[in-house]
Amino acid sequence: MPRLTMPEPRHDTVLIERLKTGSRQALHELYCRYGRLVYRTALRVTESPQDAEDVLQDLFVGLPEAISSYEGRGSFEGWIRRVAARMAMMRLRRASHRREVPFGTLTVAEEEPDTGPDAGVRLEGVALARALTQLAELDRVVFVLREVEGYSHAEIGAILGITGTASRSRLHRARRELMKILGSRQ
Repeated sequence: MPRLTMPEPRHDTVLIERLKTGSRQALHELYCRYGRLVYRTALRVTESPQDAEDVLQDLFVGLPEAISSYEGRGSFEGWIRRVAARMAMMRLRRASHRREVPFGTLTVAEEEPDTGPDAGVRLEGVALARALTQLAELDRVVFVLREVEGYSHAEIGAILGITGTASRSRLHRARRELMKILGSRQ
C-alpha cells in the first residue's frame, strides 16, 4: 500500500504536467499521494480486497493515457475518486465476475468479547457492513458513494449512468432496507 501524503493542489498540477510528458517519477508520486484513496474507494464499492487491488493497479497503469481527459476543472483528487468509482462499478457489472468469499460468511471472533470504550461502535459497524451486503447491488453502491464517500447525487448519477433523482430514490430505498435489516437483528 502506498504511503500517505497530503496532496498539495499546486504540486498536483506540476505532477500532472510532468506525467503528460511521460515522467515515471510523476506517476510514482501521484500513486503515493492517491493510491490509498483509490484503493479505499474501490474497496467500498466492490467489497473485495482483490478487486480493489485490481482497480488500483488498472487505474495507475492507465493513468498516463487517461490523464489527457483531466481538464483541470475541479480538484484532481475528486477526479481520481470518480475514475476509481467508475472502474469499480465496471468490475461489478461484469456478469461472470463473482466474489470468491462472500462477506456474510466471515465471522467475528467471539472468544474474548471486546469491552473497550469503542466496542459498541465497532459492533454496530460490523452489523452495518453485513446489512449492506444484503442490499441490491446498485442500492448498496449509491449508499456507499453518498453516505461514506460523500458524493453528491449529481456526481453519483454521472458515475453510475443514472439521474440524480434515481440516485436519491435508490438512497432512500437503501436506507429503508437497512432499517428493516438492522431492526430485525435487535
